[in-house]
Amino acid sequence: MSLFQEFRTFIQKGNVVDLAVAVIIGGAFGKIVSSVVADVIMPPIGLLVGGVNFTSLKLAIGGTAEAQVTLNYGNFLQATFDFLIVAIAVFAMVKTVNSMKKKEEAPAAAPAPPEDVVLLREIRDLLKQGKC
Repeated sequence: MSLFQEFRTFIQKGNVVDLAVAVIIGGAFGKIVSSVVADVIMPPIGLLVGGVNFTSLKLAIGGTAEAQVTLNYGNFLQATFDFLIVAIAVFAMVKTVNSMKKKEEAPAAAPAPPEDVVLLREIRDLLKQGKC
């Protein structure tokens, strides 16, 4: 089998296509959430804590005036907020999908017991009643 044929077989599997779609949608979803966090959620939080823009928070740790070395922990805080909101949104989505699946799945009726089991139960019940 040639390399091209192996690749074609690999791509034609349904899971690969599903994964590709999920990655593309996830990337777009991440951009939307980042925008919501940066443009909608963080400004009021910054206002509540004194007008602080979290992405501009830095800690100078050394260097010269021309080449200042800083720890940009504000960017880390922003990325952490983005992650938490994405995680909450994905959790809510998965929980919703799982509850919809449970509603679709009707509980399967227990199969009827075999005839010999039914007869044995009848004999057991008669013995308990003292009729045998």
